[in-house]
Amino acid sequence: MNVITTPALRQQVLDDLRRQLGPGAVLVGDDVPARNCNDWSPQAPRRPLAVVRPLDAAGVALTLKVCRSVGFPVVPQGGLTGLCGGATPEEGWVALSLERMSGIEEVDAASATMTVKAGTPLERVQDAADAAGFLFPLDLGSRGSCAIGGNLSTNAGGNRVIRYGMMRELVLGLEVVLPDGTIITNLNKLLKNNAGYDLKHLFIGSEGTLGIVTRVVLRLFPKPQCTMAALCKLADYDRVVALLAAARRGLGPLLSAFEVMWPDYWQVVTERAGVRSPVAPGDGLYVLVEAQGTDEAIDRPRFESWLEGLMEQELLVDAAVAQSLADIDAFWALRDACAEFPAVLGPHVSYDIGLAVGRMDDFARRCKAALEAAIPGCDSAYYGHIGDGNLHLVTWVPGLAAAAQPKPAMDAIIYGLVKELGGSISAEHGIGTLKKQWLGHARSEAEIALMRTLKAALDPSGLLNPGKVV
Repeated sequence: MNVITTPALRQQVLDDLRRQLGPGAVLVGDDVPARNCNDWSPQAPRRPLAVVRPLDAAGVALTLKVCRSVGFPVVPQGGLTGLCGGATPEEGWVALSLERMSGIEEVDAASATMTVKAGTPLERVQDAADAAGFLFPLDLGSRGSCAIGGNLSTNAGGNRVIRYGMMRELVLGLEVVLPDGTIITNLNKLLKNNAGYDLKHLFIGSEGTLGIVTRVVLRLFPKPQCTMAALCKLADYDRVVALLAAARRGLGPLLSAFEVMWPDYWQVVTERAGVRSPVAPGDGLYVLVEAQGTDEAIDRPRFESWLEGLMEQELLVDAAVAQSLADIDAFWALRDACAEFPAVLGPHVSYDIGLAVGRMDDFARRCKAALEAAIPGCDSAYYGHIGDGNLHLVTWVPGLAAAAQPKPAMDAIIYGLVKELGGSISAEHGIGTLKKQWLGHARSEAEIALMRTLKAALDPSGLLNPGKVV
């Protein structure tokens, strides 16, 4: 492998790329946008050697071949909404942005599929599915910014995993460019296809370390004809678990979301962020239950009857039932208020972990106590997609700047407890660089060794998003 070291030779390579890819495809120096210097993770931005913006898989393949021939590391970039450093470049790297590879290629109503380019924003996919009479169920707070290829690279989850599954369950086919520039095109639309290895699963969740996804075939679902929601207050976590069981049993396939908010989170969003609470104040845990049906005349009475039964059993302390779409939006505003934490809390650190449902309250209590005992002034708040086994938490020391937040100490406490309780250090946000040192807390040595074997087989030069994940 040749490695370009002189500025003149580096410039020659970039000029050749610019000529082959066309005007606007290669940005260097002061033309490199600030957004391409980092994702949303709390790291110092680093300006890449260049930002390359191909229009198609052939352009991606050309870029990878050229960069490989001269030893330029390449970091794939989509919407840049990741929180773990997976899309952050280093100086001297080439950032390969998919921002110009955006658009809906086809909606196949008969197959209930949509073929899209990897740089397409999630919200655009949702809107296109809705316009065609379907639902694409993946939903994240960053829906307007994140790209579908990035969602795939981290195996994104979001709000409705309990009903529709992770991104892995929503993908049927892929086009992907391997590190050596080989284009693999399998835009499969079949639900049943057992012809050899299902290679798409190598790339879903691999964070751009094994290949760059350029096109995707997505599964679509029938559009719900009605949505019901209730915001419930419960006395303790045992009742939360009982409510989840009752929702699975009583609502069945209608259940689309089950979001839990601990008292510390509730205090932040209602008292500090000023979001109005539709249920009685006081101690307790809060649960947003959402159900989506196909016939409002049948499904809404069923939902309300189910909730009334729970009240009669005294499982709930209080509950508010949405009477309109505006009410549903207001309920979700409480859960989505975490997006306002930068303004409300100031500098803080966000975590995304996976745990068995029965262990989440034990984790929250022990983690909060351990953080307070070990780090003077440390506070924390807990919330998440509990029906999916996904707990989010934020930690902060008031008055400290972002760079001064004691993240290493926080990491050690949080991930140490995750390991003790048999959980995962990442439920849906990926590993990137920020969680890499903790991967052994969730994966065995044999599993990590196999990951490295796959990386070496597909990227023997180690130039595609090096240093990420493993």
